[in-house]
Amino acid sequence: MQLVHLASRLYGTPLLIARAKLDVILAVLGPRIGLQGLDMAAPLPGPRSELPASPGIALIPVHGTLVRRALGLEVTSGLCSYAEIGARVDAALADPAVTGILLDIDSPGGEAGGVFELADRIRQASAIKPVWAHANDAAFSAAYALAASAKRLTLSQTAGVGSIGVIALHVDQSVKDAKDGLTYTAIYAGQHKNDFSPHAPLSAQAGAALQLEVDRLYEIFVNQVAVMRGLEPEAIRGLEASLVFGEAAIAAGLADGVASLEQVLAEFSTSLAAQRRLGISTMTQRTPPARASPAAADAPPLPPSSPSNPEYPMEQLSPTATAETPPTTPAPLAAESLIQNPRAEAQAIAEICLIAGASQRTAEFLAGGLSETQVRRALLEARADQPEIASRITTDASTAVRPETSPVVAAVKKLITKE
Repeated sequence: MQLVHLASRLYGTPLLIARAKLDVILAVLGPRIGLQGLDMAAPLPGPRSELPASPGIALIPVHGTLVRRALGLEVTSGLCSYAEIGARVDAALADPAVTGILLDIDSPGGEAGGVFELADRIRQASAIKPVWAHANDAAFSAAYALAASAKRLTLSQTAGVGSIGVIALHVDQSVKDAKDGLTYTAIYAGQHKNDFSPHAPLSAQAGAALQLEVDRLYEIFVNQVAVMRGLEPEAIRGLEASLVFGEAAIAAGLADGVASLEQVLAEFSTSLAAQRRLGISTMTQRTPPARASPAAADAPPLPPSSPSNPEYPMEQLSPTATAETPPTTPAPLAAESLIQNPRAEAQAIAEICLIAGASQRTAEFLAGGLSETQVRRALLEARADQPEIASRITTDASTAVRPETSPVVAAVKKLITKE
């Protein structure tokens, strides 16, 4: 089957693809797009079978060469369209059974058109449901633009990322045409209408125009990765579009960890479960505050040594007093008040962490299901293990440890008070 219409999407247009893979694609598709002089070097990778994802995780494959539209050629030519990826992301966002999205990426990159818009959509989706990406085994060029837009990016031991650059090719077939006895004459209006024709050498003016577009897209690519990954643009330019593998990718800030796909799925499931535990109070109605029973209201004052007055040691209570005082059986509402309200305890834990200067551990304690007492003990032990005490006075020290001014406590309050 001839695919001459694909030539305009390969030549004379900027591409975000690894050079080695581009050569393979040209070798394979050359005879099918009118370039009979190119020999087939290697077959294009076929579609891989999808691995079953963990419950609640939408596993979206990003495999093969990336194009804006595949024109129905995904299965036969190893293409993957931005439109299809975007549709799968939208479907995952709309599915109430899905709590997280994982992009399983094995791609050398592809077309520039559409990639940055899709990267923005993926980052926006992360604000609704967490989106992670896994390079398994390649996330180069356009594929890396998508991977970098995820909240977390991991790669397998043999995987690589990067190739943050832009490339464009022009094929001059005029010599071959002459050998074949062919002469192409273009009739056109507009000085640049015949630029990039494969049947004539590339003019200096056309080459300069193409270089300007390559440079423009390169700036967009670099700046987008810088924003997505929190890196300096100069650091990205310093990579010079190189391929970066394994631990070197982590050191360069291009990835967050090395793990297998199965390990990433397990880690993602654990993270999502922790978030569900943190937000479970939003699925229940708020319990009205417990009222004191009439019996409790009429009861005499507690002795100084009661648990409500820990200022006095319990041993001060005389044996006769304990013998004459029968154990109190709490009324139903009073008993209910003794049960820890998980929402109130979550807020208390957030405030304790804030006061201890460890607000970053709030989610860890809530995910672990620790009680308020256990959190206090853990923070005290952590403080005792510190080799030295550092202190500083800031201009906002008067409000730094006030729970009502903390964004962490505010977030927890929002969760626990939501109907």
